[in-house]
Amino acid sequence: MTTQSDTSHQGGASPSGAEPSWGPPSSTALQEPVAPPTAAPRSGEPKQPFFHRVWRGRPEDPRWVRPAFLALLVATGLLYLYNLSASGYANSFYSAAVQAGSQSWKALFFGSLDSANAITVDKPPASLWPMALSVRIFGLNSWAILVPEVLMGVATVGVLYGALRRRFSPAAGLIAGAVLALTPVAALMFRFNNPDAMLALLMTVTIYCVVRALEDGRTKWLVWAGVAVGFAFLAKTLQAFLILPPLAVVYAVCAPVRLRKRFAQLGLSAVAMVVAGGWWVAIVELWPASSRPYIGGSQNNSFLELTFGYNGLGRINGDETGSVGGGGGGGGTGQWGETGWNRMFNSEIGSQIAWLLPAALILFVAGIVLTRKARRTDLTRSSFLAWGGALLMTAIIFSYMAGIFHQYYTVALAPYIAAVVGMGATVLWEERSKVWASLTLAGAVTATAAWGYVLLNRTPTYLPWLKWLVLIGGLVGALGLIFAARLGRQLALAAVGLSFVASVAGPTAYTLSTVNTGHTGSIVTAGPAGASMMGGRGGPGGGMRGGFPGGGNTRGQNQQGGNGTTQQGGGMGRPPTGGTGGFPGQNQQGNGNTQGQNQQGGMPGGGAMGEGGMGGGGVGGLLNGATVSSAAKKLLETNAGDYTWAAAAVGSQNSASYQLATGKPVMAIGGFNGTDPSPTLAQFKKYVTDGKIHYFISGGGMGGGMGGGNSSSTTSTSSQISSWVTANFKKVTVGSATFYDLTQPTK
Repeated sequence: MTTQSDTSHQGGASPSGAEPSWGPPSSTALQEPVAPPTAAPRSGEPKQPFFHRVWRGRPEDPRWVRPAFLALLVATGLLYLYNLSASGYANSFYSAAVQAGSQSWKALFFGSLDSANAITVDKPPASLWPMALSVRIFGLNSWAILVPEVLMGVATVGVLYGALRRRFSPAAGLIAGAVLALTPVAALMFRFNNPDAMLALLMTVTIYCVVRALEDGRTKWLVWAGVAVGFAFLAKTLQAFLILPPLAVVYAVCAPVRLRKRFAQLGLSAVAMVVAGGWWVAIVELWPASSRPYIGGSQNNSFLELTFGYNGLGRINGDETGSVGGGGGGGGTGQWGETGWNRMFNSEIGSQIAWLLPAALILFVAGIVLTRKARRTDLTRSSFLAWGGALLMTAIIFSYMAGIFHQYYTVALAPYIAAVVGMGATVLWEERSKVWASLTLAGAVTATAAWGYVLLNRTPTYLPWLKWLVLIGGLVGALGLIFAARLGRQLALAAVGLSFVASVAGPTAYTLSTVNTGHTGSIVTAGPAGASMMGGRGGPGGGMRGGFPGGGNTRGQNQQGGNGTTQQGGGMGRPPTGGTGGFPGQNQQGNGNTQGQNQQGGMPGGGAMGEGGMGGGGVGGLLNGATVSSAAKKLLETNAGDYTWAAAAVGSQNSASYQLATGKPVMAIGGFNGTDPSPTLAQFKKYVTDGKIHYFISGGGMGGGMGGGNSSSTTSTSSQISSWVTANFKKVTVGSATFYDLTQPTK
């Protein structure tokens, strides 16, 4: 059976030659399976040179396809590379671990925060490995840390294009790739050193492999999908498993092989997943605890406990022992914002990811309706179910999870939204002669334009004219789409172009604002200042709106606390290491204040710690690191080679700042939050007695009682160490920072 749509699937023009076909097989052809396209040369045809094949692409494709795809990749790379060094070390927590991994293979393997292997980050280490290897090759600088993340973003766009190009059309892949690249939170996280960039890439690869397996039931592609999920687990633990239920159901129902074989293949995929993700877990759990670093984020030095507790079920129900507090449950309000069905659309999250989410939901339903009468094995419907199922499952979990939740987590949704938009738009375009299809396509554009107006109106002083262009342009484009089948080719394409531009104008503006500004700290958001405001009940030090955790954009602040352009010492590709340049992202003026806060108020590294107490590191110590002056840097570097750790500090952000500034190992007491029971007071005393630690840095950590769950005992561990140090060792003040010389007892 040969139809116009069959021809279009191979990339050819319609029989009439009037215009190219952009979509998959039309609904009239959905009853017949369509073989995936091949690029094999014709018999007797000479093999083309490699570079010609790269530029030309598949022989059956129109000539514009491959150049357009390559241009998309290049444009994405240039966009994400622009102003990259403005973020300096980005999240110093992970940058310190990257630095440690570049100095010690053991630290690289375990994901240690320092090269002396005191404690690990609170995630598995896979996302650190590319960055650490890059730093080993190119040295410690912003570009060496962040360029691997940019490459992951470009790769994600490429994989997404390939997935949609196979079954649908080049246009579907290009639309999806462009939507993904221009999503604000994607532009943020593919330029940042958190694990989410690798997770998004591997989740996209997973669905690509599942869809390949659905084409003809080949086992190898399902096994590769399991491998991808396993490695994604080593990037961000159980979040990698969110999309498994819909993908498993889709394959079990729709794969073109016998039922028994389907389940056997799913079993093999599960085995591959366990092997790909479990080998590292097995080594860590079997390794003697005395000769490996403490597992950061756990309360019992167990990666399995970390996986199923703090990084697992605790994220869902809010019961996270050792964390900085949970949430309020379904429909409630907690320290991490409001939960409920509309969470992805509210003022905290909407501007990060939701620009085309209404359109994706509309187009997903349209795709299912269009294929409702197709055969069980129809690949068009399976593709919608795979990408749409991943979107719905992840969005639902994100909407109701009561534990720690940050706006940037939503980057996981970006490939799914982009895929559904690309598939749905091209499917409905193919069916535009049918009234319901053209109305649905126009409705999706109208919803996108109206929603874009709402999102842009949340920042009324930011490009106030743009919201009107988006709304009016979208409505005009939607009107043209309603009559697209009756318009001439040029007018129809003009309506398509106007609709696309209006749909992506808002996220593009927010993306450009994102890449034009540096982002540092643990909680970052995309878009202009004020675009994402975390609500919820008051957090430490006051209400959360505009403050903890993540009010507004966590980016460089000037000393007066305003939203200034990030300034950093060190210049292009050379993050600051102290002195007047200060910590990346801080505009330092005069006394070295950080994030517009007074040092005596207790920012890490500043002010004297209360005698016998935890000190005032507080919220700032969690969100960002300390400013390291040149005098403090010189103090810690003096004779540092004589010690295992040049210093120790409560909380990893505090320790990371000094470690990155000096290049010397700094022990993070209590891990990220300062709430992990590592080291114990007895262990710390032995380190001091053995002459392994030179200085104790005042400040840092979350203070007393901020840990969620049963954190009182772990908090007291840091407090006990702090009290013992302040009572027994000589205080050394350097500028506004306070240290204790652990080689100079006061008694």
